[in-house]
Amino acid sequence: MDLDLAPEDAVFRDKLRAWLKQNLPQAARRRSVSEGEAPGARLAAMKAWQRKLHAAGYVAMGWPREYGGQGATLMQQTLLSEELVRHKAPGLVGMMGLQMVGPTLIHWGTEAQKRRYLPPILTADELWCQGYSEPGSGSDLASLKTSALREGDHFVVNGQKIWTSNAQIADWMFCLVRTDKAAPKHAGISYLLIDMKTPGIMIRPLLQMTKDAGFNEVFFDNVRVPVENVVGGLGQGWAVANTTLLHERNMLGSTTQTQNIFEALLRVARTTLRDGRPATEHPVVRQRLAALKIQVEAMRLNAYRNLTATLQGKKPGIEASITKLVTCELNHQLAATALDLLGPYGTLYRGSKHLRDDGFWPYELMFSLGLIIGGGTAQIQKNIIAQRGLGLPRFK
Repeated sequence: MDLDLAPEDAVFRDKLRAWLKQNLPQAARRRSVSEGEAPGARLAAMKAWQRKLHAAGYVAMGWPREYGGQGATLMQQTLLSEELVRHKAPGLVGMMGLQMVGPTLIHWGTEAQKRRYLPPILTADELWCQGYSEPGSGSDLASLKTSALREGDHFVVNGQKIWTSNAQIADWMFCLVRTDKAAPKHAGISYLLIDMKTPGIMIRPLLQMTKDAGFNEVFFDNVRVPVENVVGGLGQGWAVANTTLLHERNMLGSTTQTQNIFEALLRVARTTLRDGRPATEHPVVRQRLAALKIQVEAMRLNAYRNLTATLQGKKPGIEASITKLVTCELNHQLAATALDLLGPYGTLYRGSKHLRDDGFWPYELMFSLGLIIGGGTAQIQKNIIAQRGLGLPRFK
């Protein structure tokens, strides 16, 4: 493993850093969780930021040029992700389109679908949500019951989805539906693109423990969807969905973000007193911080190992599941450690003058817990790693 950048990659990184320094004003940096802001204004600002990045060539860099990308190398894509996190840039509002349905369409979509849906994903003119989970179908996703029955040149969709992130602002949904009830459960599923403005769709926000309402229930009552909106062919939804899930797990597991959170934890430890001295001088605290640092460093080096293997042309295996499992759980541990150090004031969240770090730590504790579940629960990831990676038998 060579940890030194090639000359051309160093040039790319330096150019990117200069662009961010010039184009990322302080007001546009990642906002604290305690700030109040009108949802419409925040959404408009996030769309404007994505369009600015796109105009500079820094959105979906790995996509083929014919579909609006840069055909960038994997190393350049990695450097872009790392620098955006390090500079605390706002997150991209269209991430589900850019990192989930977009790559899936490039792989499985017809040429007409690519030409129709990919350009507005890049510019955030159309936002996407994911219609997978249902009240009775979470970890066992293939048991889903939302039906799509064909009537002429349309499917008629009926059913319910739940835990649908950002459905309240989404223009489109990539949705798993059952198109053949007689087929085996994995074989009777299709991957359908649904316009969220179609009559018969009702969205009901769910208030999370963070006091945000990013999750939603979505109900379909005789929703008519054109047949040409099927991706990958009828009954191929399970294979198409697994392509999307692979990209989702890569998206949810960010080792750079974990490094940033650990650095923030160190700042808390250095400025918090324990037995009359900085917490970093307390032996028990130092031991706990050292153990966390070892895990953070191990994940960083593992990410470089995975990157090296990919650059060498090796086929990916269970790396996405490992990264997703470990980083999400580690982020939760980092937040819990910070709250232990901060004491009673650390649990204050919003609306208090005594907030520490603008309420970041209780927010991170709650938010990271959700990520451990999202994109395939920790238990599911462990099964994937054990069975597909280590070849262990299924538990009976």
